[in-house]
Amino acid sequence: MQNYLDFKEKIDYTKLKEVARTIKQGGIIVFPTETVYGIGTNGLKENSVKRLYEVKQRPLNKPISLLVNSMDMINDIAQEITDSEKALIKEFFPGPLTIILKKKDTVPNIVTANSNTVGVRMPSNKIALKLIEYAGVPIATPSANISGKPSGTNMEDIMKDFEGKVDCYIDDGPSKIGISSTIVQVIDGVPHILRQGKITKDQIMNIYKK
Repeated sequence: MQNYLDFKEKIDYTKLKEVARTIKQGGIIVFPTETVYGIGTNGLKENSVKRLYEVKQRPLNKPISLLVNSMDMINDIAQEITDSEKALIKEFFPGPLTIILKKKDTVPNIVTANSNTVGVRMPSNKIALKLIEYAGVPIATPSANISGKPSGTNMEDIMKDFEGKVDCYIDDGPSKIGISSTIVQVIDGVPHILRQGKITKDQIMNIYKK
């Protein structure tokens, strides 16, 4: 497998399958989403996620969200999904929204910083969705930057940060949105914004007025 894939002009799905196998086996990949670049690994392998924390220099008390590509995969990692949460998923997935859900035991505690909840997002970027599909597992994916630095939107800067520590970089050009996803948690039927991103509070609240 090549260490750098240039997909700015055309996606080579054959090579994506190779990368997805690496992810499933616990390798670490930098890949595009529609918000910012992510750095990800198999979200169900504890040792792989531990290495991801080390490479990103991320404190272990900061949870990592899981990227999924289907409702079936959401049901594999989350439970007791409420009607309010389902409404958000229906409206904003795939897209730049992360929703906090009650996790199943299939999700390693290291992913959630020992919390009983997990952040879940379904990106709209085609490369990200295909990687998840081919890997067949949710991908634990924080933004591609050293903790404390700005989120990675440009491959050149990202490669400087992670030189020698990542199995493959997939370059899709500059990030389309350029800011991280909105994070929302529904508490007692009411959505609470934990991090403001592309999707606004008004957009979220409007779905409950329909």
